[in-house]
Amino acid sequence: METIVELLDSVKSNFPAVGAMADELHFRTFGEITTENAFSWFESLAGTINAEMAKEVPAKVHQQLFKYINGAFMSSSSKVRECIEVAFIENLFWRVPSMKCQPYWQQLPEALRKLYRDFHGTEP
Repeated sequence: METIVELLDSVKSNFPAVGAMADELHFRTFGEITTENAFSWFESLAGTINAEMAKEVPAKVHQQLFKYINGAFMSSSSKVRECIEVAFIENLFWRVPSMKCQPYWQQLPEALRKLYRDFHGTEP
């Protein structure tokens, strides 16, 4: 993918349930989704996944999403890669107890785990 909006639209199309939850969080936090704030939608997506972790939703529910984002990271433009790293991965696991993070961490593809470790210096 070449643009963040393309990735956003693709994630929402392929994962409509979590996409709708991220839309709701984004609207409460940032307002309407625009081209200018599409980057921030991925913070909302991370926040949505964090809420799912906190509620102990099984990690396998989001396994395909993680694989999809990993595939996008590996094959997209530098802007999209930066968005995945900064907006999504750096916010994933935020304020989620480590015991609740572990099943999700195990589902996260290694390339995305590396981004997390490189930024935070540790595992969640």
